[in-house]
Amino acid sequence: MAHMSDFLENKLIDWLLRGQAIGITGASAAAGTGPTSVFIGLFTANPSDAGGGTEVSTSGTAYARATVASSLANWAGTQAAASTVASSGTSGTTSNNATITVGATATAAWGTITGIGIFDAVTGGNLLFWAPLTVSKTVNSGDPAPTFAAAALSIQIDN
Repeated sequence: MAHMSDFLENKLIDWLLRGQAIGITGASAAAGTGPTSVFIGLFTANPSDAGGGTEVSTSGTAYARATVASSLANWAGTQAAASTVASSGTSGTTSNNATITVGATATAAWGTITGIGIFDAVTGGNLLFWAPLTVSKTVNSGDPAPTFAAAALSIQIDN
């Protein structure tokens, strides 16, 4: 089994979430920067690494995935929480630098939220990362949109 180097972990995080060129010797210009945004969604039944799961319904509920622009400002560098420079740490971990709000005040019950997903599209698309919530959260009609405080969404590659 091979392990990913800190160099590659940093490059992948900066490319995928932080809007930076891949910066790997021999990479083609077509590699460019990663997605311009990623989209945070909520699950009432968690997926697996292969996908699936049940995302909150968008039909008449005021639920929508949160759009987070891929940038150094929105995702921390691997060297420190809230860092806004290129990653140089050894943790392989990044987190959100600001509060993320998913959807709006619920206009119908969303159910019990059991997990989060990070996607490459505002609807449909591909699941990039997912995680169960530490504590499930029931969202009823009239409840405010769920939020994730700065540094609450942590993503780790490899380590």
